[in-house]
Amino acid sequence: MPVVGAVVLLIQFCFAYHVLRTGRPYWWMFIIMAFPVMGCVIYYFVEVFPGSREHRKARKAARALARALQPDADLKKRAEELEICGSLDNKLALAGECMSHRMFVEAAKLYESCLTGAYAADGAILFSLARAAVEGGDWQRGAEVIARVKAAAPKLRPLELRLLEARIHEGRGEYDAALAVYREILPAFVGLEARYRYGRLLLRIGRHEAAMEMFDEVVKHAKRFASSIEEEEQWAEAARQAIVAQ
Repeated sequence: MPVVGAVVLLIQFCFAYHVLRTGRPYWWMFIIMAFPVMGCVIYYFVEVFPGSREHRKARKAARALARALQPDADLKKRAEELEICGSLDNKLALAGECMSHRMFVEAAKLYESCLTGAYAADGAILFSLARAAVEGGDWQRGAEVIARVKAAAPKLRPLELRLLEARIHEGRGEYDAALAVYREILPAFVGLEARYRYGRLLLRIGRHEAAMEMFDEVVKHAKRFASSIEEEEQWAEAARQAIVAQ
């Protein structure tokens, strides 16, 4: 029993230290010390768990389950909201859902419909339109919209625009130009997408060894900088699958 008591006391001190280190309200220390077990449990679930990796994983699993049970629920909801009120926000929300459902043509039409009045040259909307065009394989339109983005908002997401340009070159079969753009942006690009797409292009043109090295780098980056962002996990998983498939 003395050993158990010592362990509980150590846990209490650890939680109390966490309160001090993270700047939580001091009254948490009184709860933790006054109620040795329940105080720590309550503090964990109220203050620690909501921002933890476990909580993010739980939320991701819940979202995945909801999508599996009702895959089009959010899409239908956004469509109904737009039918009730054709506001800019509702159009953008529905366009975002269309992107999630790989309905790129529909998303592009919605983004295009937002480019009116005061938002005719809105850089953020134009960027979303460019992404929808590229995702849908409309290389010509993607290039045209990227030019509009650069004219309207020259400093807006330059590396991501260059990534879209690399994909356009790749889609057109201009592999040397695509490789040059990928090499240009890789040192500064935040995230795994550019590295994965570069590796996939290397694989496509027959540079197997270089492609595997790039996929390995994607996996290592994913382990080193563990991220809860679903898109980042997507690229890491795609790289793992590419390695296993070879």
